[in-house]
Amino acid sequence: MERRDLRKPLAALGLAAAMLATSCSGGTPSAKPAADTPGETTSPTPAAPTIRISPAEGGAAVRPDRKVVVAVAGGALEEVTVQSGDHKLEGDFDAQRTKWVSSVPMMPSSTYDVSARTVDGTTATSTFTTLKPKVELAVADVTPSIKGEKVGVGAPIIVTFNQQVTNKAAVEKALEVKAEKPVTGAWRWINDTTVIYRTAKYWPAHQKVTFTAHIKGVRGGKDMYGVKDLTKVIRIGAAQISTVDARKHKMIVRRDGKVVQTMLISAGKGDTREYTTTSGVHLAMGKANPERMISPGRKKGDPGYYDLMINHAVRFSNSGEYVHALNNVWAQGRQNVSHGCVNARPDQAKWFYEQVQRGDVITITGTTRELEWNNGWGFWQMPFKEWKKGSALKA
Repeated sequence: MERRDLRKPLAALGLAAAMLATSCSGGTPSAKPAADTPGETTSPTPAAPTIRISPAEGGAAVRPDRKVVVAVAGGALEEVTVQSGDHKLEGDFDAQRTKWVSSVPMMPSSTYDVSARTVDGTTATSTFTTLKPKVELAVADVTPSIKGEKVGVGAPIIVTFNQQVTNKAAVEKALEVKAEKPVTGAWRWINDTTVIYRTAKYWPAHQKVTFTAHIKGVRGGKDMYGVKDLTKVIRIGAAQISTVDARKHKMIVRRDGKVVQTMLISAGKGDTREYTTTSGVHLAMGKANPERMISPGRKKGDPGYYDLMINHAVRFSNSGEYVHALNNVWAQGRQNVSHGCVNARPDQAKWFYEQVQRGDVITITGTTRELEWNNGWGFWQMPFKEWKKGSALKA
């Protein structure tokens, strides 16, 4: 019996099935990609962070009050340095550390180098130059601030600039008063070159007050920038407060609350406004021994003319008022006969002269003429609420 080979038809059937499957794909078969390694995934490589610096590289004549800004996209800043020589510019990061912004003005006429680095090590740099001011702003004087001097608890801080300031708010914002025993105070502009700091209550005694004008790079007006910072230390001495009662013809001096001297005095005779002692809160402004006193508005030969050298004179107004020595004991304690000053027995006037500090408080009562707030250092005559209105800064 003949045996058939059944393998060939089966092979042909398999080939036909393969061809049918291929024709159903609708195109030419492609090579099968190699299988991925089990458990491994692929993702695109992230782009490096991009750092932007302003002012840009090569910037020239950059305004010193312009902000330096360093920002990053796609990352976080780790370090930012803005430096000119040994001077490092202060600044702050935002919460996400995607931006750094300078917080103080730059120095004029200076070259700054900026370097920034992100957390992943991306870096960027920039170099630029600030402009040279056409007008240079500086502090011409700070009173009182004589080295070694102690001042009274009523002392103001009087700052005078070398230029007329028009951008007062920016300049005032740059003025810092730092006391060991802080009290509330405020600045008041009295003209375009002078600003005065006064406390709401007297300074606490026996302390150090540091005044700093951070005006370097601050714009004080058109084409005007501060060129130099300035610091002065002011030492507050004992709380020496004198009270003068013109009706009782008596002056009492207290030091840190304790009576240290009682003086019989004679005040202005009061027959004219000129010869009336001013009532109010005065401050000792300075002293001289002797002091030449000449009658104002009169020439030699006129009624009431005088030209005298007076010993141990302590000035307390700009209208010619002093506490001074005079051998006038017949009137002292009994009668007001002076040209407006407060005179006392020579030995007591000498004692007061030797003890007094600029800024010591001298409060006078009992006369018909009131001290003007801008007569000398009569700043305590103005209520503090009103004083604050002279500030260029909003509350």
